[in-house]
Amino acid sequence: MTTYARPQRMNRGAQFRAFALHAAELTNPFLGIDHAWMSGPTFPAHPHAGFSAVSYLFLDSQTGINNKDSLGGRHLIRPGGLHWTAAGRGVVHEEHPTENGKTVHMLQIFVNLESRKQSDAPFALHLPPEEVPVVKMPGAIVRVPLGRFANQQSPLCPPTDVTLLDITLEDDAELVVPVAGGQTAFVLPISGTLNANGERVESDGAPVPVIAAKAQDHGISLQSQQGAVHVALFIGTPLQQPIYWGGPMAMASPEALTKAMTAYQRGEFGKI
Repeated sequence: MTTYARPQRMNRGAQFRAFALHAAELTNPFLGIDHAWMSGPTFPAHPHAGFSAVSYLFLDSQTGINNKDSLGGRHLIRPGGLHWTAAGRGVVHEEHPTENGKTVHMLQIFVNLESRKQSDAPFALHLPPEEVPVVKMPGAIVRVPLGRFANQQSPLCPPTDVTLLDITLEDDAELVVPVAGGQTAFVLPISGTLNANGERVESDGAPVPVIAAKAQDHGISLQSQQGAVHVALFIGTPLQQPIYWGGPMAMASPEALTKAMTAYQRGEFGKI
């Protein structure tokens, strides 16, 4: 069954704007996705716990992102690259454009962790753009920063098994993406208009089709019929656990959330 999640516009000054899709009850295990444009410092050092914060930069970004965390990590996320921060029991991080005034075009993705992993030590995974697998097919180019597609698989092994495909379709092209039984999938148009399983889907904040998990394997048909299309496709197996939010933290129980918030207040997440 297909349902729809509606992104909300989000702005932080003149340097940040986004279409924010926060509908975890539909997109589980994805807690939220921000399709964002950032041209200046927006998010100072802040904590996370209980999930993973993922930054993926599109190839048309004018500059990269400097990422710092309380683990001592210092990374440059270049256009086309991805950085995965598994917050676990708690971490502090910050990100800002490498060059102010130049625009980063990106996805900020928040992926839940299984409850048994929410108390694990935090860690980070980094994928430079040249290591992202690319699948070229008639009328389509598919980058595979997370998960797998066709005969290619991302070199990353994140704590939550999800797939992110960065897909470009030429005009009047079609691509069928297989989805395994038990997995949820949704289509986020980045630019252009396409048909997803025969239904028209537009970019710029239009409702996002979410295909609920089915018992059997199936496929999602993507068709470009009004010019070239750029789309992100997300696939993941829903986690059967509750979600308790406390600001930038999300845990599977109120007790775990209270413990994480107390640990942060005590300085146990560390500093940058």
